[in-house]
Amino acid sequence: MLKTIMNMDYYQLFFAIGAVVLAIYYYYTSIYNYWKNRGIPGPIPGPFLGNFWNVITRKYATATLVKNWYNEFKHEPVFGIYEGTKPLLVINDLELVKDVLIRDFSFFMDRGFQVFEKIEPLAQHLFLLESERWRPLRSKLSPIFTSGKLKEMFPLVLECAGNLEKFLDKVADSGEPVDCREMSAKFTTDVIGSCAFGISMNALEDEDSEFRRMGRQIFTDFKVLARIVCRQLAPSLIKVFGRWLQSTEIDNFFIGIVHDTMEYREKNNVRRPDMINMLMELKNHPDKVNSIELTDTLLAAQAFVFFIAGFETSSSTMGHALYELAQNQDVQDKLRQEIRDTYKKNGGTLTYADIKEMKYLDKVFKETLRKYPILTMLTRRAMENYTFKGTKITIPKGMKIWVPVYGIQTDPDIYPEPEKFDPERFEDDAVAARHPMSFLPFGDGPRNCIGARFAHIQSKIGLSTILRNHKVDVCEKTTIPYEPDERAFLLTLKGGVNLKITKVQS
Repeated sequence: MLKTIMNMDYYQLFFAIGAVVLAIYYYYTSIYNYWKNRGIPGPIPGPFLGNFWNVITRKYATATLVKNWYNEFKHEPVFGIYEGTKPLLVINDLELVKDVLIRDFSFFMDRGFQVFEKIEPLAQHLFLLESERWRPLRSKLSPIFTSGKLKEMFPLVLECAGNLEKFLDKVADSGEPVDCREMSAKFTTDVIGSCAFGISMNALEDEDSEFRRMGRQIFTDFKVLARIVCRQLAPSLIKVFGRWLQSTEIDNFFIGIVHDTMEYREKNNVRRPDMINMLMELKNHPDKVNSIELTDTLLAAQAFVFFIAGFETSSSTMGHALYELAQNQDVQDKLRQEIRDTYKKNGGTLTYADIKEMKYLDKVFKETLRKYPILTMLTRRAMENYTFKGTKITIPKGMKIWVPVYGIQTDPDIYPEPEKFDPERFEDDAVAARHPMSFLPFGDGPRNCIGARFAHIQSKIGLSTILRNHKVDVCEKTTIPYEPDERAFLLTLKGGVNLKITKVQS
């Protein structure tokens, strides 16, 4: 009798487990039928993490997945993927991309990121903020990136370029390869320190630079990376594990720097043409953005994102440009000649107008961004139910949208031989012949990158400084062919951009 009861218990346990497994299976298969039921193709998802298993397990970089998915489905106007268990629509058709970014922008003002202010106070910045706070802040911060303001900042950037020149001579004399991305990051950290915070730090000389250490930590700290993953795949986990995911050192550092700098300037009546000065103006005249509470933390967050975007995007672009120039010596020689001619015209100096006049430098810069866009996809969120023009595809309010920038910009149907580094793609006639949405390194429309012009200026000054009297070459440490770092959120070369730098005759 006892044996029979025990057998029944085992049977009941077996059936209970089976029922649970079937319920879970049914739940997830029903979730992952969302796109199939609507006749929209897409890659097959896995359980729980959807189409992001390979990213989480670091088998592939996000950039690699974006490119692979685009290549598989590029002949479809859209395709569907799953961000965890949530359906997400990827748009390939360039006219539909234009609708989302420009023509119907009012339906897609949000980027679709959830911000947890108590856990990540510095995430309250222009890139992540919802439209209600983004719009008034954007309009008040935009003046810092006008031509007039950039001209005022120009001497500050040139001063940092002087430090870069000295560093280059030391590297060339040593004969040792150097990670050009890290070198560029130190230069751009110096630039942002001066132009945003009014602090001269010379990270190129100071290996213990606190700003450079913080810059590295932002993109390598486990807590920061965990928050990025949770925000993307399971935002509810941030609420549960929030206090363990706080990066208090980074938060305290930047909030303290902004607060102390503002306080010092107020007491000593200091005014500089930089980001801190603009934030002080907002703080002292809150009526200009009367719909927003201008806390010290909110203001610090704007300086923080300027720091991140300013040093990281430009340093990566400079590193990628040098990586390609080292492999394409004819392009490097032609660019160096243009740079030298420009300096010679002005008696060995560089002016703000010169940057715009160096046409070949601009082509090299744009071809670098075409081949290596920093953000491999653009994100938006539908603010209302929306039907795409000329289609029967309707998405509900709250659904996220991706624009696969990396796929579009490496599409051989748009850019023949996309793996070839060819600055001539950006001749005026060639640009005019392409769809305007085929080149999106800074996004487009009202929510494009606010600091794009600043990125152009500091990157071009940095490249001009490096290439005027120095040559970059590949060496035994150079990673060829290009391999994206699967651990990085942004598109970066695995192992760093290791090149050899030598002096060239004047």
